Amino acid sequence: MTYSAPPPATSAPPARILVIDDEPQIRRFLDISLRAQGYVVALADSGHAGLADLAAQGADLVVLDIGLPDLDGHEVLRELRQWSQVPVIMLTVRDGEAEKVAALDGGANDYVTKPFGVQELMARVRGLLRTRIAASDAAMPLFDDGHLHVDLGRREVTLAGEAVALSRKEFALLALLLQHPGRVVTQPQLLRELWGPDHQHDTHYLRILVGKLRQKLGDDATAPRYIATEPGVGLRFVGGS
Repeated sequence: MTYSAPPPATSAPPARILVIDDEPQIRRFLDISLRAQGYVVALADSGHAGLADLAAQGADLVVLDIGLPDLDGHEVLRELRQWSQVPVIMLTVRDGEAEKVAALDGGANDYVTKPFGVQELMARVRGLLRTRIAASDAAMPLFDDGHLHVDLGRREVTLAGEAVALSRKEFALLALLLQHPGRVVTQPQLLRELWGPDHQHDTHYLRILVGKLRQKLGDDATAPRYIATEPGVGLRFVGGS
């Protein structure tokens, strides 16, 4: 079984940015500013709420305030870094060097001091998203275990040497799972990526789609070779694991 990287895809859905800040005026300001740039924005007013949203919905970037009412921003960062490598920009009113070093050493990707200019923040957001997209494209896998062969760049799937005809949605689901081998991709994330934000509770769509994909791959839900279900949570690509 091998994974390798074909040429990157040329288009991507709008980035989802999660803002975790307890100040209503900051949340409102960032919501308006980020949406004006075409991003999808989610808002959380506490550390616990932000972690729950990230775990359930995923994000392409997190804007995280250090001074939160329940968990300190550093605690939130430590928690999320245990299971996510999403880029994080820290916000704080503290301008000391030690505070910046602590944030960066804790896993933050960037740091902005309040008050900040919106253009400066947007430039930092764009820079981190470019880096993430480039890394994601570079890591887009080509999978081959000697039985199933998937070339995401060429949109080719073969099983035991025979071409497998997948619908656009079936291929998109397989591609999403292959880009996170061995990791659970949550139901809300899959629904959002495949059908859009208005369908994040339509889990029956996903059940039907994964059933069709399994049938075409000759996979058995009770003893999965490629796609495993984590009940109530999501799906995991287990091929080669």
